[in-house]
Amino acid sequence: MRSAEHNDTGTGTDVRLASREGRLTGQTAGLAPGYVQVNLVILPEAEAAAFLRFCTANPKPCPLIAVSEPGARDCAALGADLDIARDVPRYRVFRDGEVVAEPTAVDELWRDDLVTFALGCSFTFEHALLADGIPLRHVAEGRNVAMYRSNIPLTAAGPFSGEMVVSMRPLRPADAIRAIQICTRYPGVHGAPLHIGYPEHIGIDDLQHPDYGDPVAVAEDELAVFWACGVTPQRALEAAGLPFAITHSPGHMLVTDRSDHELALL
Repeated sequence: MRSAEHNDTGTGTDVRLASREGRLTGQTAGLAPGYVQVNLVILPEAEAAAFLRFCTANPKPCPLIAVSEPGARDCAALGADLDIARDVPRYRVFRDGEVVAEPTAVDELWRDDLVTFALGCSFTFEHALLADGIPLRHVAEGRNVAMYRSNIPLTAAGPFSGEMVVSMRPLRPADAIRAIQICTRYPGVHGAPLHIGYPEHIGIDDLQHPDYGDPVAVAEDELAVFWACGVTPQRALEAAGLPFAITHSPGHMLVTDRSDHELALL
């Protein structure tokens, strides 16, 4: 629903209400500039401790912003007037490690033992890049960022293991250098890029066929710049084969009331 997306770019509350009311079902890149967007992983409490260890062991792809109480659909650390089960444009439901549905709300699936993990999202540092004059093609084209399964290993914890998912943005060399400088100030949202150029070195054969999101062209004078990605836990969920879990759909984030500046290092 692209028209709704472009009409609800003011605040995190605006985007959440648009999602809750069904006016927004598309991806959230470029929406509510200046407000922190987060990836979600929602698990039964029985698996929550192991997933917390997994996040601690893999802070680059899984930077932890907040954790809810079991059964809670709100989270004061993320914002007021917030309903975790309805305020994301699109979710993913996992059963036995497989995606079985991508609904626009999960209130009918909610359980009293569910714990929500909010993880930092690259859309936050994108606001800082754009403010510095660094162009981002997927934002300009209204597309989802391109995301790929890599061969970069993760540190295992409990049933969670596998390889990292990375996001890619094509940048000119000077902009790539500046992006490193800017993103280093945002470790809570994946921080600096972890790989530049040579996608085959991290197990990516074809940039025009991302595993998640939309393909984005890389011009002759540009480099493919890769960041750790918050979709990584979804790959870990597939490998773990948990009976039940919920996440956001890639690119469809929960937009919070928190300011990007809160996550920036001075």
